[in-house]
Amino acid sequence: MSQQSTPKSHFFAHLARMKLIQRWPLMRSITAENISEHSLQVAFVAHALAVIKNKKFDGQVNPEKAALIGMYHDTSEVLTGDLPTPIKYFNPDIANEYKKIERAAEQKLLGMLPEEFRDDFAPFLVEAESHCDESVIVKQADSICAYLKCLEELAAGNHEYTLAKRRLEATLDKRRSPEMDYFLEVFAPSFELNLDEIS
Repeated sequence: MSQQSTPKSHFFAHLARMKLIQRWPLMRSITAENISEHSLQVAFVAHALAVIKNKKFDGQVNPEKAALIGMYHDTSEVLTGDLPTPIKYFNPDIANEYKKIERAAEQKLLGMLPEEFRDDFAPFLVEAESHCDESVIVKQADSICAYLKCLEELAAGNHEYTLAKRRLEATLDKRRSPEMDYFLEVFAPSFELNLDEIS
């Protein structure tokens, strides 16, 4: 009697390709950033925002869930690439169509997992299944991380990021929360300093 082999999955091989997808593709950057690096930073910041919300502003959110959603929030880009924001949001029609492409990519990635694990990963991989307080925090963290990238580039003398910083300040105002204000006041200023100044 021959033993049946376990079906193979390409899921984690695809996630490993996150390091190949560059962010800010239309911008001249002093330091390149890929979506793997960005996703880790978003996870850090989302976790921090959740902790701040709970400790200082009577929140009831799960910091670990926020971190996990942050880790996976851009995974669909291993299939779609990173479409620059000015193109993605050029008009509502393009934004809606791109959202459909992202949702299809999320479902394709989810489908790469063995079926018995899909329900475990869906809340982190599929945005439509993640309409929760933690997902709102991840969107805030995503905007904060893009803003921090602008601060780093501007501090290094790269004025290419001046307009992006202004655009992100408007986005942060729209997503504003007490925990965001706290994070930006306490942690963001250090991103404009050099190594000696933060040591």
